[in-house]
Amino acid sequence: MLGLKVAIYMNDLAAGGAERMILSMIPTMRQRGVQVTLLLHTGKGDLAQALPEGLPVISFETPRTLSDVRPLARYLRKARPDILLANLVHNNIAALLSRSVARGPTRVVICQHNALSSEAGPQAPLKFRVVPRIFRYLSGFAAGIVCVSRGVADDMAQTCGIARDRITVIYNPITSAGFNARVDAVDTHPWLEDGLKPVFIAVGRFVPQKNHKLLLDALALLRRRIPARLLVLGQGPLDAALAATARSLGIESAVAFLGFRENPLPLIKRSTALVLSSDYEGFGNVIVEALGCGTPVISTNCPFGPSEILADGRFGRLVPVGDAAAMAQAMASPLRDQWSEQELRSRAELFSVDAAVDGYLRLFTACIGSHRPATAANR
Repeated sequence: MLGLKVAIYMNDLAAGGAERMILSMIPTMRQRGVQVTLLLHTGKGDLAQALPEGLPVISFETPRTLSDVRPLARYLRKARPDILLANLVHNNIAALLSRSVARGPTRVVICQHNALSSEAGPQAPLKFRVVPRIFRYLSGFAAGIVCVSRGVADDMAQTCGIARDRITVIYNPITSAGFNARVDAVDTHPWLEDGLKPVFIAVGRFVPQKNHKLLLDALALLRRRIPARLLVLGQGPLDAALAATARSLGIESAVAFLGFRENPLPLIKRSTALVLSSDYEGFGNVIVEALGCGTPVISTNCPFGPSEILADGRFGRLVPVGDAAAMAQAMASPLRDQWSEQELRSRAELFSVDAAVDGYLRLFTACIGSHRPATAANR
């Protein structure tokens, strides 16, 4: 792929799964001879310090995402990259609109990370409810469409009325050559040092989708039986509400809100299990991270990623969405006796950076070789 010019467009440098995914792939793409430029709506975010050295970055800094269309179109006309890869809903729309305006040779590939049926449901804000119709209308400007799990791909096809064979599934890249070094980095918490188990861990943004309240309810039920504790990594608009919930449940002394961690892996490695309580996911990056640490996983069996990653429960415990009692029961089981560390690590290796980059480069090649929207075979 020597000489391939790829512009990657995303909203910002927030510490979300999509942002981490992109930054993890860029060094490998560059090692393979791909010329990468990162385009941002805004350069703000906790991952600003994690940008690869020497990476060209352009930040539009417009009032809202759709205001990026004009500067993005100007960039496409001037720089003429072979591929524009966009991520997340409104950035995908801006990318497709910019392609319709620029009318150059650049092929646009969009990537959907979450289920549109959930994000654009009847209770969602208008700016999300209209997305399926917009995608259906603009899909002709997409040379490639990527979804991060089979479930998200099926959902997008049905919700947007897009032919399923136009959608390529490429799992998120989680493990890499430096993954084990990150696991072995020095970071701990007193609860992991005192020898008193179990200590569970949750990692994710404090937003309704992640349903941390369910996890707190489950911990309160579990503590009626055993003195379990919980480390919570993340931040978001529900910070104060979750702290208040812990107090109202009488478990504030058993919950430690640790904020954002650039590298959560050492804490995950030493915890009894990682617990994911989401109502829905597109993939579930942190599940793979836990498997790569050799740490057991308990997850809601939510749409759409966890059951694919855990092979319907072969590599972790799945519980019904919204069922605090079932989650507490799973947390009470002897999880470390059910799966060996090597078994879990081997499963995580299926979701590597190299595998994801291979998938994207195959798709880019198919898109460049076609003069119409790509219909690349699904992986």
